[in-house]
Amino acid sequence: MTESTENIKPVSASKIDAHIYKVFPNDLNSHNTVFGGVIMGIADRLALVVAERHSGHTCVTVSVDDMHFLRAARGGDTLVFRSSTNRAWGSSMEIGVQVMAEDSYTGDTRHILSAYFTFVALDSDNKPTEVPQLQPETEEEELRYAAAGLRRSHRLESAKKLKALRDKGSDL
Repeated sequence: MTESTENIKPVSASKIDAHIYKVFPNDLNSHNTVFGGVIMGIADRLALVVAERHSGHTCVTVSVDDMHFLRAARGGDTLVFRSSTNRAWGSSMEIGVQVMAEDSYTGDTRHILSAYFTFVALDSDNKPTEVPQLQPETEEEELRYAAAGLRRSHRLESAKKLKALRDKGSDL
């Protein structure tokens, strides 16, 4: 029996290759670098678009993993966001976001942030609903697919440990 491809989508069906955001003075903190919350908010919104494109449903953010600010973005930089589905399980999906800062005058770019968002798709009754499986198309996508499985295992194990602490009375 061959598996149906009806409920499988390629990464390319939902990804965002280059969302551009120009940094202006109102985006800067007291160190004249971009306020991290600005980048986080844009990243979450773009990851949501990818999740909803992949699932075909309303989605909600349930966790953010490994958000690392690698370098600072400065006033005048142009931020370039990339986002794609890394893997899908049942009703949840891991969406990866990468942000580059580009000097618009020289073209020099710096990788400033990577993050992994987990979303759950909801049906019309706001209950979790199945999402299509993901079909990686490139070697890079295959690597992200495998890494997403490792991160999910870590998330589930951490959740078990936190639940055990809460059951013992911790307010974590």
